[in-house]
Amino acid sequence: MKITARELNRATLSRQLLLEREALSVVDAVRRVVAVQAQHAPSPYVALWNRVTDFDAADLDAGFTGRAVVKATLMRITLHTVHADDYQVFREAMQPTLYGSRLGFRFAVSGLTPADGDELVPELLAFADRPRTTAEMKAWLEERLGTDKQPGAWWGLRAYAPLHHAPTGGPWSFTTRSSFVAARTGPVPRGRETVTQALQALVLRYLDGFGPASVADVAQFAMVQRAPIREALNALGDSVEQFEGPEGTVLFDIPGAPRPPADIPAPPRLMAMWDSTLLAYADRSRMIPPDYRRLVIRNNGDVLPTLLVDGYVAGVWRPVDGGIEAMAFHDLPPTVWDALAAEARSLTAVLADRDPQVYSRYNHWWTKLPDAEARVLPA
Repeated sequence: MKITARELNRATLSRQLLLEREALSVVDAVRRVVAVQAQHAPSPYVALWNRVTDFDAADLDAGFTGRAVVKATLMRITLHTVHADDYQVFREAMQPTLYGSRLGFRFAVSGLTPADGDELVPELLAFADRPRTTAEMKAWLEERLGTDKQPGAWWGLRAYAPLHHAPTGGPWSFTTRSSFVAARTGPVPRGRETVTQALQALVLRYLDGFGPASVADVAQFAMVQRAPIREALNALGDSVEQFEGPEGTVLFDIPGAPRPPADIPAPPRLMAMWDSTLLAYADRSRMIPPDYRRLVIRNNGDVLPTLLVDGYVAGVWRPVDGGIEAMAFHDLPPTVWDALAAEARSLTAVLADRDPQVYSRYNHWWTKLPDAEARVLPA
């Protein structure tokens, strides 16, 4: 069975709750969308505002405080917010990647071996039985390893060890001064061996939230090598089905998963920085027109807050005094501008008691964008 590029776009929008907001708790919404990019503390809030009817930021605060949802280093070795019940299997699926990248060269430069890292993890987790600041974690490592080894050890272990970021307050539950607490997931995998069942579970969860997708797409989402992804898909048998995508690409999906028609309307959205839908595929044209990719994904990895129009990136946005400034990379009809204005009014209401100038530290990118139509959408 063949599936078109536009049908793939609509499938993603449907599963990511972007065709229409749904009346879900924030905890259930996080589970539905698999993982929410959390490199910048406000982004999970903006991402869930886009997806949940009558979103209340306090509900996500409570989810973090009660550890129903957790923030940790996972896919692509970046910070994600995930449902607490998903954390362990996702972390186990990432074992070879985290081992190779965080107990590798930079760790070795400090005079440490991967075996040293594995030996340190249980002690580190015991120390982090309650929230510990970065300074406390560094001091603990320095006491055991010495001043020269501590920086490399902490660089590796803060991502490799199963640690959650502990809420530290502020408008978005987390501040720039991180604290960490043990994930309490039981025995920790060692070495670079793939945890087969965990990887298969991650593949199924990914397809459920982002499919249909290729081997390369799944590998990109998780930053796991393609060979084990392919093996996992083959081992899943009838739990997945295949489609022929654009240019004959083999795509996999969950049988019976939502795949809306290509002509279903998609409402405009003001997407969060690093929204997961923009980063979850090797073929990012599913959501980002190729001509716009370098505009919204910068060379240093910053992914700007974008306008989503008819399911595709059409520009960028930023808060300004009095509302939201939206820049469109191509002409938009008046009805779309009206819909974006309604979204801006809703978003500024969410931001008002939190951080009305959210993402302002990234305003320097605005001057590097091409000349295009920009409007201030009033609060």
